[in-house]
Amino acid sequence: MRKTDKKIENALRQSLTEACETALEKYEGFQWLTHFVNYSDFSASLSIVCVYDTNAHLAKTDKEGMRVLIKEKLASIGIKMKDCRQQVRFDTEESCDNDNDGKWNERFR
Repeated sequence: MRKTDKKIENALRQSLTEACETALEKYEGFQWLTHFVNYSDFSASLSIVCVYDTNAHLAKTDKEGMRVLIKEKLASIGIKMKDCRQQVRFDTEESCDNDNDGKWNERFR
């Protein structure tokens, strides 16, 4: 990872942490989020996964509101998402437990 990539990663992590803290207060059942990116193709490869506790909470959540929250936080540090609807995905701990025995590293492959 180049020095500039590390700076971007730190800013990205900070803005997503802020989005996470807001989402924890605003969206029932929201638990955490994570991101994946290939720095050689940053804007096209950036992917964010928002994780809820149950499928029932995910079904009731305002997905578009969550996408807007993330998009605005990233825009505040100069990161523009190519396609927010494709790049921000949703999952649940319940589904991971059922499908992957709670092993997120397998689920994210």
